[in-house]
Amino acid sequence: MYLLDTNAVIYYFKGMQKAVAVFKLLEDANEDINLSVITKIELLSFDNEDELKNIDRLLANSRIFSLDDEIVDKTIEVRKKYKLKLPDAIIAATAMINNLTLVTHNKKDFKKIRGLKIIDPLN
Repeated sequence: MYLLDTNAVIYYFKGMQKAVAVFKLLEDANEDINLSVITKIELLSFDNEDELKNIDRLLANSRIFSLDDEIVDKTIEVRKKYKLKLPDAIIAATAMINNLTLVTHNKKDFKKIRGLKIIDPLN
């Protein structure tokens, strides 16, 4: 199972071939589209109406992981230990607590986190 970082979703909406292929693989495998509440917030912050329609459709068919005490505690631990920005720490903690592989092109920030599995949608 996978958790999609915001950049993976953006690359998909831009039609980047490898990111589209990742979504197709998830669909073919009947995998849920899993997103952190942070990704939902970031995506809904766009102001392009066409993009927002696509985002609304994606969100309607996705599982959104909200913050709970376990994710909050893991976020604090990850943020302190790895000096991540808060949104990245929340996304990492969400993936770790739920045993999900993070799909992100932001390997620079996430690869240093012990116990976090990542794959790059553009590689």
